[in-house]
Amino acid sequence: MHSSPEENAVSPKKEGTTISQICLDLQQAKNRGDLAERISLLVLQHSPLDIQRMKQNFSNKIEDIPPEYRDRLAKKITEHLLGTYQRIRLLQQQGVFKTMHEPVTDQQRKYWDMAGEQCRHNTSEDESLIRFLKYLLAGFCMLVLHEPGHPAGTPFPGGDTVQFIGGIYYCPVREKANDVDAALCPFCPALQTPEIGYLRPPVNPSEHKKQEFIEHCHKFHNFNG
Repeated sequence: MHSSPEENAVSPKKEGTTISQICLDLQQAKNRGDLAERISLLVLQHSPLDIQRMKQNFSNKIEDIPPEYRDRLAKKITEHLLGTYQRIRLLQQQGVFKTMHEPVTDQQRKYWDMAGEQCRHNTSEDESLIRFLKYLLAGFCMLVLHEPGHPAGTPFPGGDTVQFIGGIYYCPVREKANDVDAALCPFCPALQTPEIGYLRPPVNPSEHKKQEFIEHCHKFHNFNG
């Protein structure tokens, strides 16, 4: 009798398995579909209650920021966590991962080095696994779906939000990637939001206009996207 992929997968549910070992396994994925399968097996071992724990942890973390901004941010992040969890379940059931053949890049593999490092210093194994779940969900969005780690609509101090315009994601803090060791920014497909009142992405652009805008951003504004 052949064993199932679930039985062969590296998993935190298996006694003695560490997050470092899981990260090494994720780095072995050959393409987006393979990576998606490995991530989904890990994510779906968690229950929606674990997502609620993540929500509570995040709420505790931001409890001291202004209420109006805090409530908007908490609502968006909660929607994103639950939505991504359900999306992974649905895409796996539909067999979509088998159609994703794009290779995983060396830069994308480095994401799991960062994620593993950020989960080594928690006070308990249980808390480390909940923290790692955050990186699994964000990694699925960025490395598999080519979507930002912070979804469109995520607010930031000052009033700006992550935006999706003309098929391109824009983030107001994209250039801050080098300021935060644990930043998702180096692995995020979003471009830096242009300066307010100076250069805005075209609305409903043609493919030519879209490419022209991207090239303009890179050439004259030194964006990291």
